Amino acid sequence: MNAVPGGSGSSVRYEPDERPPAAVAIGLGLQVAVLIVARIVVIPLVVVRAAGGTDAYLSWALFAAVSVCGLTTILQALRVGRFGSGYVAVMGTSLAVVGVGVTAIAEGGPALLATLVAVTSLVPFALSARLALFRRILTPTVSGTVILLIPATLMPSAFGLLGEVPPGTSSVVAPLCATATLIAIFAVTLLGTASVRLWSPVIGVVVGTAIAGVLGIYDPSGVAEASWVGIPTGAWPGLDLDFGALFWALLPGFLLVSLVESVQTISNAVATQRVSWRRPRAADYRAVQGSLAAAGAGNLLSGLAGTVPNTLLSTSVALVDLTGAAARRVGIAAGVAFIGMALLPKLLAAVLSIPGPVVAAYLAVLMATLFLLGMKMVLHGGVDQRTTFIVGVSFWVGAGFQYGLIFPEFAEAFAGGMLRSGVTSGGLAAIVLTALTELAKPRRGRIETVLDVSALPTVGEFVAAFAAQGGWDESMANRLHAAAEETLLTLAGGDGHDAHAPQRRLLLTAYKEEGGAVLEFVAGRGEGNLEDRMLLLAEREEALADEREVSLRLLRHLASSVRHEQYHDSDIVTVRVSA
Repeated sequence: MNAVPGGSGSSVRYEPDERPPAAVAIGLGLQVAVLIVARIVVIPLVVVRAAGGTDAYLSWALFAAVSVCGLTTILQALRVGRFGSGYVAVMGTSLAVVGVGVTAIAEGGPALLATLVAVTSLVPFALSARLALFRRILTPTVSGTVILLIPATLMPSAFGLLGEVPPGTSSVVAPLCATATLIAIFAVTLLGTASVRLWSPVIGVVVGTAIAGVLGIYDPSGVAEASWVGIPTGAWPGLDLDFGALFWALLPGFLLVSLVESVQTISNAVATQRVSWRRPRAADYRAVQGSLAAAGAGNLLSGLAGTVPNTLLSTSVALVDLTGAAARRVGIAAGVAFIGMALLPKLLAAVLSIPGPVVAAYLAVLMATLFLLGMKMVLHGGVDQRTTFIVGVSFWVGAGFQYGLIFPEFAEAFAGGMLRSGVTSGGLAAIVLTALTELAKPRRGRIETVLDVSALPTVGEFVAAFAAQGGWDESMANRLHAAAEETLLTLAGGDGHDAHAPQRRLLLTAYKEEGGAVLEFVAGRGEGNLEDRMLLLAEREEALADEREVSLRLLRHLASSVRHEQYHDSDIVTVRVSA
């Protein structure tokens, strides 16, 4: 039986549903915002500067980006209807947009960028509405590969910050500041009490910055020059609604960027769930759909506001894992802090003035945590020859494009140079290879029936025919039949379905794979997750509570793995039975 995805175990101090004291939540939210806002600001800064944008527009783009990220971070935590995940899911600007964003501003102006961002916000909205249709492509393998690529592609830039010191500075100053930051974070994380560990990242940054000040590489002049309160005026670019040739020429690249952002949001949404609970539990894809919907709303707001699009940041996942602070209150406080920073330029300037070596050390800790999390996601999806091939090839394709080692002229010219991002090129490679793997799988048999105990004979006949067609022996045929029967009984009787409600339908698909067979049950919405319930059974061996637990226990011993994905419109249970 595959292990149910887990989080950081006992290191979780506050789960999403828990309510830490207001002062603690505000302090933790401010910590998250302070440690992440530089990542939000740097993308629009690079895009506008590289495109030759005006200072007035740059001020507006930074203000709008931080404000929109604050609003969508609050939406993610609150989970309003089908918008938001209900987790500490910090939104930030998209790295994938740099290439096409520069082209849009340079050739068509900020208004064209705004229009393209607003139009392509339809991509995450569409994926959110029909995420179940893409489940075989946007797999844990793809998500894990994207997570692995993020630290692999960002760390060279982070290491480059080690050299950001004033001219004439002694060569030992930067290493001393970075080392002090690392030691402080590790000391608090390893030796501090649970409540003190919450503050380990900010304590490390404060210690490193203090030492940088003593050694003379902290420059507070930017803070002194910034105003206390300010909103840029007269720089909103509006929208370019001409939809001319340049719009249609750039649209494919922006659609591709939006797809990559959505895959990254899915990956980080799943990862966030895994680090937010003390007890391991299955990923809730309804929350993932909510993350995508909130990301779509954020991109629409970004377009209307005239700034770059956003995505769910991976650094926030690592920060939650490091601090153990996963309460929704923390996410709300972080969003409010972003909005406060957008309105208080002096506060934003103070954060941006943190010395480069200190930032580099802090990012090294987060990226190490994130890389390990990506490995866990890949392993949870199951590792076989196909998975190894997809992850290995995609990872090195991403690394090769990132460092200009694979067809640099083509990468520079295609879609505004977006393939130069290793996350984009590697993520697309993982998607394409996964799609090709799916096409190569044997033809699937399927049957549609009612989700009810009365369907047992029909399901039994279908499974028997599948076993005979696949050439399985009697033992395997019996196990397939038993696994299908127990899954149907659990789905039909274990969700508290209202007898007076319309009859739920069931689509059962069966196919062979290396080493066994797969039964996939697609049903209308129910309640409760089979993976979570089976995990509880593994931990609790006392007398059975009811007949439904009998089915769960039998299924647990019959199947090599059971995966239950819950969406807003359907339940999908994938049962693997080894030959």
